[in-house]
Amino acid sequence: MKYISPGSWFSLEYPSDWREFEDTEDSFLFYNPDKWCGNFRISAFLGENNSYAKECIDYELSHTPGTRRQKVGNWECAYSTENFQENGVWYTSHLWVTGKDSVSVECSFTVAKGESIKPAEAIIASLWVRGKDDKPLHEVIPVRVLEIDVINESFDWAVSTIKKQLTKDFTSSEADIQNIQKVIDSGKFNKSQRQAWESFGITFGTILVNEMDGMDWVTVIDGQKEFPALRFADTDLMVYPLSLIWNKVRNGETCDLKKEFIRIKGEVEALL
Repeated sequence: MKYISPGSWFSLEYPSDWREFEDTEDSFLFYNPDKWCGNFRISAFLGENNSYAKECIDYELSHTPGTRRQKVGNWECAYSTENFQENGVWYTSHLWVTGKDSVSVECSFTVAKGESIKPAEAIIASLWVRGKDDKPLHEVIPVRVLEIDVINESFDWAVSTIKKQLTKDFTSSEADIQNIQKVIDSGKFNKSQRQAWESFGITFGTILVNEMDGMDWVTVIDGQKEFPALRFADTDLMVYPLSLIWNKVRNGETCDLKKEFIRIKGEVEALL
């Protein structure tokens, strides 16, 4: 599975049975939720000059006792370990400091003491760090925690609004398309309320996920733009809920969600 950080400062590949989880603002956490074999964390820091990454490595080597040089894949790293006890169990945190040009990267892997660090080394070996001359990325990756938060917030607001206006339950099924349609046709939202239209689009997207097996949320990296979208299985069929309703509203066009649902369903069935 591929992960690209917000801002495209770095990318990495992690095992398919691992997932990204919520962590601190500047740190990204990955582990296997079904069979835990360690927590992998990564953070990136931007310096003021192209020697910043090297300076961070040298600093670790000279200021952290027990740190030594280690090569992981093509990356030169400063490597150290720290043991600690929690609830009667001993753990080891392995720390690698590496990077490229002005971007310093810190990776840690916390495991039960004595357990293998090969999963972390494989992730670090896959690491890509953006250099000053690298072109913007244009890729589709599994949905990140950042976009999941956007999806959940938009969905919660839209469902609350729909329930308040129609006094009806919302089950995120095909039958609820008409409820979204009633609210967007109600005239209570004007053309300038972009966030509202995008939230209704996200809610429509949630129905697509529930009604069409293989339709899943992804994150689209398009240069400076990063946003949630839908992709059907591993095909090129993409749906863009954020803009699906909003683009029609701002252009003064009518948005028929039932018609859109039938169109998308037909494209999915054609691929099957």
